[in-house]
Amino acid sequence: MKIQRRNKANPEFSLAAMTDVILLMLIFFMITSSAANQSAIDVNLPKAGAVDDNIPNPVIVSIKPDGSYFVDDNPVNKGELEQIIVDKLTNQANKSFTIRADENTMHKDVVFAMEIAEKHKFNIAIATVKDK
Repeated sequence: MKIQRRNKANPEFSLAAMTDVILLMLIFFMITSSAANQSAIDVNLPKAGAVDDNIPNPVIVSIKPDGSYFVDDNPVNKGELEQIIVDKLTNQANKSFTIRADENTMHKDVVFAMEIAEKHKFNIAIATVKDK
């Protein structure tokens, strides 16, 4: 006598759950990749009325109010700043860097970084936040 099972497992599975997971992963990576471009150095950027589109620069020089310099979130002595910027931009097609200075940073510290750009004919961008 042959006994039949009533509860056979269905070998098909739904792709809807996998699609949901992939969509959530895509959203997660899109959000984290846009936040990854922000620098870890905490500076209060000055406010500006008209802000153009961001042009990504390969090097970011951050200047804190106490006069300390950072190149791509790495602390740098003032005497080594010029050589590090030149080394980072030697093989770049876009020879420019962004200056992220705190709104309370002394003017002479910002001008020092700008003089490096002038001396080597680099383009610079000064980071600001949009005035509300």
